[in-house]
Amino acid sequence: MRWDGFGAIESDMRALVADPRWSLLTPLGRAHAIAQRCLATPDGSHWLFGAHARWYRLDRVDGRWHLSAPPSHPVVREAARPHPARAPIPPHVVPAGPDFVFDRGSTQGFVGPDVPREITERVRALLLAHRGLSTDDYPLAGGPYEEVFAPDVTGAVAAVWGTVMWCAYAPAFDGNEVLLSMFGEFLARPLPGDDWVRWLPMGSLDALVGLYAERMAFGAHEAGLRLAGLMAETATILRADPRFRPRADALLGMVEPLLSRPWLDLHAVPSGTVRRAWLSRCPPHLAPATLPETSPGDHFRHSLYDLTEALTVTASRGWEPRTVAAALLAADVSGVCGATEPAWAPPGASATAQVVTWLYGWLDDELRQAFYLALSDPANPLRACWPRGGRLAPLLVPPDRATAAALLGAAYATGLAWCRLTGTPVPASGFPVASAAVQSLIHQRDDDPGPAPAPLRTVRDPEESGWLFETQNSDISPLPPL
Repeated sequence: MRWDGFGAIESDMRALVADPRWSLLTPLGRAHAIAQRCLATPDGSHWLFGAHARWYRLDRVDGRWHLSAPPSHPVVREAARPHPARAPIPPHVVPAGPDFVFDRGSTQGFVGPDVPREITERVRALLLAHRGLSTDDYPLAGGPYEEVFAPDVTGAVAAVWGTVMWCAYAPAFDGNEVLLSMFGEFLARPLPGDDWVRWLPMGSLDALVGLYAERMAFGAHEAGLRLAGLMAETATILRADPRFRPRADALLGMVEPLLSRPWLDLHAVPSGTVRRAWLSRCPPHLAPATLPETSPGDHFRHSLYDLTEALTVTASRGWEPRTVAAALLAADVSGVCGATEPAWAPPGASATAQVVTWLYGWLDDELRQAFYLALSDPANPLRACWPRGGRLAPLLVPPDRATAAALLGAAYATGLAWCRLTGTPVPASGFPVASAAVQSLIHQRDDDPGPAPAPLRTVRDPEESGWLFETQNSDISPLPPL
């Protein structure tokens, strides 16, 4: 059996952190233990398997430990040898214990496969049970959901929708996805997307909390708690799909305590700190699911890590997934920033230069160099990784549907993460890499035909439902079944 330094150290660290004695060590003792298990590779890089059960690489320029997926090439992994770290190990790199048992779920997008029917039908039942509530008792209350839904839609419908969007790992949905189409009659305008995919923004915890907090501040405590209970019910249903599970579990950890102790947030309502109160209730082992809210930069790093893991197939084709991920990041930044300017960019400044400057600090020196070369040098070999004609480069073509769906989800999640970090508007037509990944999935049926579910209501007049019946002037044309 061949030696794999990264596999051996990972196994050793997992056993070490799982030992009950780990929690008894002082912070200095834990840092010393992890430092003794540092790996050195032939290129002079140093690696630690640390917090969140992920790898960190020592930046040779700034001397910091960066979250970074490990190399995949067998020769590099075999040549890695233990080499005690001399650089200080900061507290955020040292495993606390609970972070090692976090269930990361799946990075797949919702295009191949669809959300299972048993989930969609249970969500449909929630809408049927709560759609008739009064808008006076459950208003949208001026929040961002007013831009999504028609004026007569209640906060209860928005609570179900908001939970779905917040729990989704990467909200890129098949245009025919039942989980979205059941909301069609409630929407004020077409969802952003193209002929095959609805490219939706990441759900906002602020918006979700706002539905509940507005009712509590108004004195309608029963209505506020009912909305919180509806969010918990929706999250409980969604967690059966691994693409929803991590964030659904985190949301349940924040909301469920209210169902038995309804007074928990009363102290936070007057000061407007309900969101902070919710986040404080998230169990430690589920905290990574809230990184988009608590640390957008770390969330970007984890998303790029996921993208690197989704590119493992390129290792067998002679390419290092780490550098391929950096090249794909460059492709998306180039494609998006050429069409729009970040809100914070000074007048006349290059959007691409601004975003690159912002992202540099969140990449280790190796990824930073690959990112820069792919972005700045059209002749660089890394440009071979960029999509061409709306399709993936041959070296990236996935071998099966599951791999394609994972690449699609991870690429879209990474795009949303760097846009969130830099203040760049999310493109309504998707990111170049994720859009190209769709081409590997659109000709494969991913739904379960079965009997068509009954509509939530009968529409008698096409004018009544707006865009759903518009076939000539709609921004998005009717979609053929996959």
